Amino acid sequence: MRIGELADASGVSTRSLRYYEEHGLIRSERTPGGWRDFDSSMVERVVMIQHLFAAGLCSATINELLPCLEAPPEERTGVMEQLLAQEVERLEAKRRDIDRELDTLQALRSETALSGEVRTPSRRSPPWDTTE
Repeated sequence: MRIGELADASGVSTRSLRYYEEHGLIRSERTPGGWRDFDSSMVERVVMIQHLFAAGLCSATINELLPCLEAPPEERTGVMEQLLAQEVERLEAKRRDIDRELDTLQALRSETALSGEVRTPSRRSPPWDTTE
């Protein structure tokens, strides 16, 4: 199937498909005329890639995971589980950082609401300018 057909079948833009191919996530053969020719199995692979990107994984990690996901369970070496565990930890750390930032902003919001003080910056100078 040609790239446009793969795009239609998978719901992914041709631009994204070219990116996936450039990064080794999908493969194609070239016709004598130079057209990309994708195997029909690439549709499922592209959908899987979309799910992995949606989970926050980068293309390098996806490239490592795809062979594991496609291997029969009895041939898996545990690499996939390790990579997924690392990604879960990375996202949990990111969530902790976001929670900390939210707590700080909410505390600041509460402090300013309790004081009743609302400051309006002067239109003539920025608030950090103390020359007035």
